[in-house]
Amino acid sequence: MTLPSWPASVRGMLLILLLPVGIGLMALAWFIHGVLLERMSRDFVESRLEDEVAFLEHQIRESDGQVDTLRTGDYFQEVFHHAFAIAALSQQTVSPEPWAPLLEPLLAEDGEGAVSVRDAGVSGAPSDILAYRRSFTVDGVPVTVIVAEDMEALQNSQAELHAWTAAVSVLLILLLVAGIWLAITLALRPVLSLQAALRKLQAGETSRINVRSPEEFRPLVRQLNQLLDSLDHRLERSRDALANLSHSVKTPIAAIRQVLEDTRRPLDDELRREMATRLVDIDRQLEAEMRRSRFAGPQVGKSAFPVKQARDLLWMLGRLYPQKSFELATELRHEHRWPIEEQDLNEILGNLLDNAGKWSSRCVELSLVESRQQMQIIVSDDGPGVADDVIGQLGQRGVRLDEQTPGHGLGLAIVLDIVRRYHGETRFLPGSRGGLEVRVTIPSPVFNAASALAAWPG
Repeated sequence: MTLPSWPASVRGMLLILLLPVGIGLMALAWFIHGVLLERMSRDFVESRLEDEVAFLEHQIRESDGQVDTLRTGDYFQEVFHHAFAIAALSQQTVSPEPWAPLLEPLLAEDGEGAVSVRDAGVSGAPSDILAYRRSFTVDGVPVTVIVAEDMEALQNSQAELHAWTAAVSVLLILLLVAGIWLAITLALRPVLSLQAALRKLQAGETSRINVRSPEEFRPLVRQLNQLLDSLDHRLERSRDALANLSHSVKTPIAAIRQVLEDTRRPLDDELRREMATRLVDIDRQLEAEMRRSRFAGPQVGKSAFPVKQARDLLWMLGRLYPQKSFELATELRHEHRWPIEEQDLNEILGNLLDNAGKWSSRCVELSLVESRQQMQIIVSDDGPGVADDVIGQLGQRGVRLDEQTPGHGLGLAIVLDIVRRYHGETRFLPGSRGGLEVRVTIPSPVFNAASALAAWPG
């Protein structure tokens, strides 16, 4: 058995969800209207009957209990428009007379208040009545008074009113459908502007999506623009890498070519070493540019496990430097994720830990810290440290990256490049153990999203 699929249209899905709710609420309101109408009508009739019984009691007391003196034709019936019955000793008065089979049994009962009679089946009398009975004494003579209302006629009037209410409800449902359709159409207008912006982007008329969108669409627009920025950065990095590589290898290749084309000089050991040096330079430049091309930068949906990667790197470096201790300090869980591409995080941790391992005396400590605003990577060692006057030069590109030279400068330019792509910051500080402390701070994407929404105009 296959379940029905949701419609592909947002408008269709909203109509399917909202229309049954609206119709259900309208039907519930109609049902509640019927119940309340019946309850209010009964309370109103009962209140009137009680007032008329009080009036009859007053008239009987004024006549000193002489019921016969109240027989003035159809006076009470014309005044009250209700049937009534009066019993005093052996005297009984019922008006109109066809109601006598319904009201006389009520005169013989005890108790006071409202009494209902349903499905009586008396010829000439209504089947459903509501009566109000009261007993009192006048000069020691017990008197019972009953006033009754034909509920069948009232119920017919209520049914007619309820039917009109149903007709109005159907009209309101049609208006509700039109209102929902109009509201959905107006709510989806930003989607049309977003589609138009995407068409302009595809046609090359614009390079970014610049539309005023509702709060729900702002993360989508921001992520699309970030994707476009990432693609532009990658294209720019590729072009820069090709330009750098072309510029860097041109001189070594020209020198090797000159040596090979110079037939007057024998290819002795010194020339071989010179050619090998040139080839090593070319290999270094190729490796550096290839590593830099692998850096992804911020990408939607990409994440890494910082604790797992840190432990793997610490284990490997512990085998590479067996005489030194590598420690991890963090409160993050093993399965916790960071929104950083795995290769980028591996380059940051690997370069920083390798530098610290080379220059430390006995111990290297890695700390992973996360708050709502940022993520931090702190690497400190107990080595000789870096002088204050040159600590600010760490990671600068005065020279192209040379990853075979030992020291704290190894790979730091790569770290700085990756961190900048995540809009982060890298600081070099004197360590608490006397060595160097490198503190990498990367802002959290959740915090950036909240800040962007707060700063959005309008």
